[in-house]
Formats: sequence, C-alpha cells, structure tokens
Amino acid sequence: MDFQYTHPTSATTSTTTTTTAANDAVSVPPSGASDLGGTQSSRRGRGRPRKVEDQAEKEKQRSNREAGSPEHRSSRHVDQNGEVAHSMGVVAEPPLTVPKWESVVRVVPSMDAVVKVFCVHTEPNFSLPWQRKRQYSSSSSGFIIGGRRVLTNAHSVEHHTQVKLKKRGSDTKYLATVLAIGTECDIAMLTVSDDEFWEGVSPVEFGDLPALQDAVTVVGYPIGGDTISVTSGVVSRMEILSYVHGSTELLGLQIDAAINSGNSGGPAFNDKGKCVGIAFQSLKHEDVENIGYVIPTPVIMHFIKDYEKNGAYTGFPILGVEWQKMENPDLRLSIGMGPDQKGVRIRRIEPTAPESHLLRPSDVILSFDGVNIANDGTVPFRHGERIGFSYLVSQKYTGDTALVKVLRNSEILEYNIKLATHKRLIPAHIKGRPPSYYIIAGFVFSAVSVPYLRSEYGKEYEFDAPVKLLDKHLHAMAQSIDEQVVVVSQVLVADVNIGYEDIVNTQILAFNGKPVRNLKTLANMVESCNEEYLKFDLEYDQIVVLQTKTAREATLDILATHCIPSAASDDLKT
Repeated sequence: MDFQYTHPTSATTSTTTTTTAANDAVSVPPSGASDLGGTQSSRRGRGRPRKVEDQAEKEKQRSNREAGSPEHRSSRHVDQNGEVAHSMGVVAEPPLTVPKWESVVRVVPSMDAVVKVFCVHTEPNFSLPWQRKRQYSSSSSGFIIGGRRVLTNAHSVEHHTQVKLKKRGSDTKYLATVLAIGTECDIAMLTVSDDEFWEGVSPVEFGDLPALQDAVTVVGYPIGGDTISVTSGVVSRMEILSYVHGSTELLGLQIDAAINSGNSGGPAFNDKGKCVGIAFQSLKHEDVENIGYVIPTPVIMHFIKDYEKNGAYTGFPILGVEWQKMENPDLRLSIGMGPDQKGVRIRRIEPTAPESHLLRPSDVILSFDGVNIANDGTVPFRHGERIGFSYLVSQKYTGDTALVKVLRNSEILEYNIKLATHKRLIPAHIKGRPPSYYIIAGFVFSAVSVPYLRSEYGKEYEFDAPVKLLDKHLHAMAQSIDEQVVVVSQVLVADVNIGYEDIVNTQILAFNGKPVRNLKTLANMVESCNEEYLKFDLEYDQIVVLQTKTAREATLDILATHCIPSAASDDLKT
C-alpha cells in the first residue's frame, strides 16, 4: 500500500524548469531580456528595405531550418534574441551554449533528504516453517531526520536480509542498519555507518499537524522511474484510521492524491517545507479515486520518543476494554446516568490488561485524563472536530498511568490505570522472528498468527479461513500472556499416521487430558510423556491416538525423508 504526492510549491516549479532545460537544451534568458518580437522589429528597421521576393525566399529557408536539426532550432532561438550576424547573405551560427544546471534548477533542501530504500526480503514459509521462501527485492522511499537516522515504513523493510539507501542525485548505495521496526504504526528507523552518506544533507524538520484543506506535497520514488517524484494534494480528512500493516487504529490523514507503489515511507511536506507525515497506504476501490493516507506527526513523534526513551520500540498502549455507545436514552437511564452525564459502557475487559481487576463490565467511562467522553465515544479534538477517545490513549507510552473516571451503580469512581500493549490471542505479527513449530509422527503443530492465516488462505483469509479460527481471531481474548492457538498445520504422510492425512489447520485443545496453553507447553508434554499412548483432543470433537514408542521412532525417519533439520524450532528448545 504505497503513495506519491506533490505540492504546488517550489518543488513542482523546480521540476518543471529542469524538464524544460533538459528537453530543449537552452539557457534561461536573463530577467532583463527584452521582448522577442520587439527585438526583431527594431533590427529590421535599420538599412534599406528588403525586396518582397528575397523576403519570401528567406522565410522559406527559415521554415526549412526550423523543421531540421536541433542546431537549426538553436539558431532560430538565438536569432530571435538579436544575436545573428549577417554577411554576404549568409547567417553565421554561433556555437551551442551548454546550460548551467545550477542556474536552472531551484534546489529545495528538504527534497535532498529524501532517499530511495532498496531491501531484500526473505519471508518465512509458514507451510514449511523449518525453511524460508525465495528472497525478493523491493524499493521504497525514506527520509533523513536528526541524529543520523532515516525513517521509512515498517512494511518496506519487513523480513529484511539486506537494506541499502541511495541519496538523490547519487549513484552510490549505502548499506543500512535497521534500528527499530514499529509494526503497529508502520514506521521503521534506519541508520548508515558510512560518514559519506551524511555529508551535504540537512535533516528534515517536522511541522505541526495540518488542518483540513492544507496543501501537502508527498515526495518519493514510485515504481517506473529512478528519479524523485512529487505529487500534490490537500488534507481532506483527519480521523482514527485502520492501519493495514499493523492491524491497529491510530490517527491518520486522508489526502486526495493518487498514490503509487514505491512511495511508501516518503515524507509529506507542508507549504513551509516541513514534514507533516509519512505516506503509507492508499484506498483501492472501484467506487473511489485518489484517496491516500499519511501517518501524521503525532504518531511519528511517539515512535521516535518511544525509541529514544526505551532504547527499543515498545509499541502503543491500550486501555484493555471493549466498549459500547450510550446514545440510547433508555440505556442511559437504566444504568443510572444523569441527564448531564456522558460516556461509554464497558462490554468486556482484556484479562491480560495489567489493571483489569479495577474495572468491571457495565462500568461507564466518563472521562480519560480529565477529558470528558461523549456518548458516541468521541472527545473534542480541534475547532469543529471530534475524534475517538482512543487517540488520547495512543498518546501515552507503555507503562504510563492514566486517570479514568467511571460510573458504577450511580457512584463516580476514579482509578489510576496502568496502560500496556495489546496482547492478542492471534497476533498480527511475529515481529521478524521465524515461526515456531513442533513435529511428532508427521504431525506438524504450529501457533496461529495473522501472517500464518494469510499464508494459508491468501489475502482474503477473513473469508476463506475456518470459521472457528476466524472467531478466535476477531472476538476471543487471551486469558494469559503466553496463551496461543495451536493447530495441526498438516500431516506429513507416513505409515504411522494412516487415516489422519486429511487433518489440516485444526486446533488442538488437550493432550492426554491436559489443556494445551501454547506450543511450547505441548512440546514439553509430548517429550516428557511416559504413557503408552499419545492422545490429542482436537476441535470438532476429533481425536488422534498414537503409540508413544512407535511415534517417536517414526519421527526420525519422517524428518530425514523431508530434509527437516530438527523436530522443533529453536525457540522451543530453550
């Protein structure tokens, strides 16, 4: 999901001027140059009048020259500026002037900080988790900020094996190091150790959050060219958006500009040349046109300060509750809310939230850090604007506390709630780590994640994946920090598992009567089992029974047959 933008500012002007100079190979006339027609007329007023026949013949020759080579076209240009010498009826052509590009191109310092990002990705193979997929390359955009750092999108360097950066106008690619990847906010931070990379470039300065209808220019390197590209638009909407890569909802800017692949990570500048966002995704739908999205400065600064504060990216915290609007008057009356009270009702509380014991279902959240919450869950934002109160939560950092005022049984209570990151039962990312797996008797057990579902069922996994897995993905809450959904990914066919070949992506609930909390627990229970049989209770009331001794012996042969280096991933061995 990528972007590109421009702005009706100096960047656009300089690009147009450069194109004219490059195509026509002429120098820009000085500002004091007189009008072309006036110069030609005054010259013709000297000397004796020309004959009509001679004038017609010369006009014909002039037309032939204009339709001819570039040299003739240049002569015509010089002639119009009064620099032609006449001798014995022959026109002397002066040598071509080499354009001075420095005088033609108007340099915009902020654009020089935009770099092209080259990345080689090696994604994990969730179907065969003991190996990785074939590597592939991608290009995107980024920009230099203070502290010898570069910002780009997280999805631009996801599962990277090598990252290189190239500055504008340079032919050198510099090896880069990834300092931090923020999956939720789709931002990554890079650096380059080579001092030469930082020479002659001023870092981008950040500006304030733009207002509606403010013009912005997004700069980057979209596919189809190696030179910088700018596209312009205005801020058409500002609200809490769904970040596709991070599967989160954070503040975002909507811009009415066409966005192309390769602009990901490029900066969005305001009319003062300051960065107000990062291009990161666009809306592709048959009913809409020219809708692109930009990560705004509050989200960017949160990412940067989080890294500086903790030495690593820790994420955006959540309150840990699901809530319901209180717009119905009968609902408000039944809960005991007064006519002047507004808020949202707590439906469910995340069991893994650090302060989940303080809040209760059916509590009404009246305010967050002193900001009153409306019945539709919004809070005042700017003049004439409102925004979801989750924006207030996202401005906090992991481990921070917030004062939450709730209404419970007609009594107003206040709590200092500690905020933490979201623990999903089915995580949205595996954060660059290889997928976990465990194999016994040809049964490949894996932990389910969103990348796993996408790998198994494609981009439309929310429609094609098994209903029970989707229900857990969309609605279930983790009861503990280490809880996982463990499934039989596939069965590597062998004599020991005859009759079980059709089991695919089915959750395992218990082993030998004990519940399975996560993949490591399952591996430890199987490895330490001293009973005669291995019994697995699966979803849909299926069971799998194997003889313990036979299963362990067959596992070694199956691993050798499929060239699998180990029966368990490295993270399960520690």
